[in-house]
Amino acid sequence: MEKSISQVQNSAEPSKGDFMQSVKKIHWTPYIYAAPSLFVMALIVLYPFIYNVLVSFSNMNLEHFRDWSFKGLDNYINVFTDPKFFWFFGKTILWTIVNLFFHVTIGVFLAILLNKNIKGKEWFRVILILPWAVPQYITALNWRGLFNSEYGAVNLILVQFGLEPVQWLNTEWGAFSAALITNIWLGFPFMMIVALGGLQSIPDALYEAADIDGANWYDKLVNITIPLLKPVMIPAITLGTIWTFNNFNVVWLVSNGGEPSDQTHILVSWVYKVGLNYFRIGYAAAFSLIIFSILFAFGWNFIHKTKATQSVY
Repeated sequence: MEKSISQVQNSAEPSKGDFMQSVKKIHWTPYIYAAPSLFVMALIVLYPFIYNVLVSFSNMNLEHFRDWSFKGLDNYINVFTDPKFFWFFGKTILWTIVNLFFHVTIGVFLAILLNKNIKGKEWFRVILILPWAVPQYITALNWRGLFNSEYGAVNLILVQFGLEPVQWLNTEWGAFSAALITNIWLGFPFMMIVALGGLQSIPDALYEAADIDGANWYDKLVNITIPLLKPVMIPAITLGTIWTFNNFNVVWLVSNGGEPSDQTHILVSWVYKVGLNYFRIGYAAAFSLIIFSILFAFGWNFIHKTKATQSVY
């Protein structure tokens, strides 16, 4: 009896021959084609990420640039006990929410207009895409000139309407508002293009059937347009949130590096300042990993809860 049980167990265990046969059944061609790109991705993405994780646990700074050593969780503790982290985190949340709100509302509104049979809509499409086509740093520097308190066009227009000039770039919230307006102007064309593509994929037969049923524009918006735009807008909003949360260029260039007195920062611009101006590299590495964790958790939960990857049909 014991012999028969042993024979059954031996027969159930995979032998070396079975393993070799399963290896031979694998189609290696796709892996061979993908290997160069996987190697490059590992070199430019995975290696810097792992190195950043190691540095975040170290005392690397200007004094210990080559002879750095591990010091545990001190950098992470310093980040969470620094009042500036929570202040700039709150401003980053405000920055992201206000930008996304205007990007989506202006973008979808213009997309709905451009999806109508209006005269010259091809020209309007080109003009409205221009803010997105111009390099971001050129746009940011131009807007910085427009917000100049003495010679900028914005204050000159305000004076023409009988309003007092605003010290846009000399105060914390003035500079923050200037960066906000600049980024709203830069960001709505992306949402407009995505929404326009989604609108053009909606069959006209659905609207014709709704007209036969006596639906008004609001019923068609709520029951047809918004549900069918959701699969394209949710990933775009997720991407836009990550881009806006990490938008370094506009804040840095419009506020001239966080002026006045390092008050006009969001998290990512403060990390740059700490890491590459103050050379607190270990601290900045820990800070950047915390930002990554926040965005990863947001993106995962947002896509999961909105069921963006599921089909509407």
